[in-house]
Amino acid sequence: MTDPRDPSDPVSLARKLSAPELIKRFYKRAELSEEEGKYYLLLDGRRAHTPTKNRIFSPFQTLATALVEEWNKQGERIDPTAMPVTRLVNSAIDGVAPRIDDVRRDIEAYAGTDALCYRAEEPEGLVAEQNRHWDPVLAWADERLGARFTLACGIVPVDQPAEALEAVRRLLAEVDEPFRIAGLHVATTITGSAILALALHSGEFDDDALWAAAHVDEDWNIRQWGEDAEAKAGRTKRYLDFKAAALAIRGE
Repeated sequence: MTDPRDPSDPVSLARKLSAPELIKRFYKRAELSEEEGKYYLLLDGRRAHTPTKNRIFSPFQTLATALVEEWNKQGERIDPTAMPVTRLVNSAIDGVAPRIDDVRRDIEAYAGTDALCYRAEEPEGLVAEQNRHWDPVLAWADERLGARFTLACGIVPVDQPAEALEAVRRLLAEVDEPFRIAGLHVATTITGSAILALALHSGEFDDDALWAAAHVDEDWNIRQWGEDAEAKAGRTKRYLDFKAAALAIRGE
């Protein structure tokens, strides 16, 4: 499985390329230009480009609106860390589109070690929380994929049935839009779960319900021990990335 922090990973590479040092804002206004069904980003009427010099665009209107809002909200300096939609769009164009099959395979690999399949044995409260948040998603996966995933207690690796992994592969093969695949990859790497990402793609679950499902263990620990400021800031950033991914996955 590709490490999401590995610079050879296409999405991580595009993210790294799209995060330059803070530079002074060089434009007054960002806007969109619709051309042949795509929404292109313009800065003071000029074409905007990704780090690898491709034109920045979105095939989806809501995602495009969020993109242009990010650019208009920038202050005196451009802060890429505050631009989750831009990072995702750059990833889709520069990293995913040229290697879409590789990215699909990376998502498939997560299904083999999916976070939802590893359950706690104790304490009782955590077990109950995992069951409450995860069981409905796994029930959906069983029905949608026609194959069951194997659950395990603890962290000892368990091999998933070949038919379950093949079903995930078939479902991903149905998604041929690079922006949707980019969103699926972001959601998968953030949550550690291809099942949660595919559930997000299904449209049958609330975004925040799936976000909560991805953080059952973390939320349990926070309730026991509290949360420090650095961890909270990191989670907020991941949440914004997750919401940007949801826009791309749904094709809005």
